[in-house]
Amino acid sequence: MKAFRAEVLVLISITVMVATSCRKKSIPAPGTTVTPEVIAPPPAFGFYVVGYLPSYRDPATIPDVKFRMCNVINYAFASVTSAGGLTISDPARLIVVANKAKANSAKIMLSISGAHADFKNMAANAAGRTNFVKLLMNAVRQYSLNGVDMDWEYPTTTDGTDVTYTALMKELSDSCHRGSRYYLTAAITPGKYAGGARDAIRSELFPYVDWFNIMAYDDFSTTTPYRHHSDFTLAQTALNYWINTRGMPASKAVLGLPAYGRPSGITQTGTVLTYSGILGQGGSPLSDSATVTAGSFTNYKIYYNGQPTIKKKAMLAKTMANGVMLWEKGQDTHDNNSLLKAVCDTIGRPY
Repeated sequence: MKAFRAEVLVLISITVMVATSCRKKSIPAPGTTVTPEVIAPPPAFGFYVVGYLPSYRDPATIPDVKFRMCNVINYAFASVTSAGGLTISDPARLIVVANKAKANSAKIMLSISGAHADFKNMAANAAGRTNFVKLLMNAVRQYSLNGVDMDWEYPTTTDGTDVTYTALMKELSDSCHRGSRYYLTAAITPGKYAGGARDAIRSELFPYVDWFNIMAYDDFSTTTPYRHHSDFTLAQTALNYWINTRGMPASKAVLGLPAYGRPSGITQTGTVLTYSGILGQGGSPLSDSATVTAGSFTNYKIYYNGQPTIKKKAMLAKTMANGVMLWEKGQDTHDNNSLLKAVCDTIGRPY
């Protein structure tokens, strides 16, 4: 009997150990179906009004209404390092901007920039890409952000970075979209000129990225005078190329707008001015050019977008695409001449 009781005790002990082990491993009960965590984009939220805000802008100088005019704020920038790491410009300011965005019902994204060589080295192999994605996702969670905006300028077919960029974005998409938690966007060329940078944005990426911020500006010349860097024709060309020629879903196309001006036929160094600075020198919010002075350059012609052109572009985006993006909020005015105000008034966005 003692031997029998001992055997019983041993059996009971083994049963308890097995049951405990099963609980620790979360083994489902017989007949239970385990549903894997879904990988899918978060829900879209209508017409996107994206405003970049660089780390060197004091958010206290941007009134709350300018945050309400946007439903997305891109904090610029975090950067890839030469060793493949991640550096956030002024993390304390990121927190302030994020809080201000959320208080005004805007989503907050972390925009990623850096030297092409550093992007290339980081993305060259799977280990580098995986490590960088982990760093990005840790930052998104740490600062309670809504997603990531990739601003690699530019991957290209000429050195193979089109392949590694595609791999990086697909892996980042899987991480952002796990549980439909975070958004992934990308800043891309306007597509006007054929070449490696344009062709590096492969159509196979369209399902993986939630929207594309099309930089339809900076088409300038230092040798040809009287050339606008961001006229209405460039906006039409950009949307037509990406949507109609390349097949980007219109719901993912966001048209970029400049809140600054550039001269033509002369150097761009020291001659580029903000929209608010141009108006401060007598430029008209109803015009697309003005005569200004900057540094040693006096009475030269500068080209920008006034409210009428911004309204035309906003209507084009509303008709043909699904959003606008402004570089950048701190360059706009904060009165009735505001370009963001012109956008919102055109598309009927309350603020």
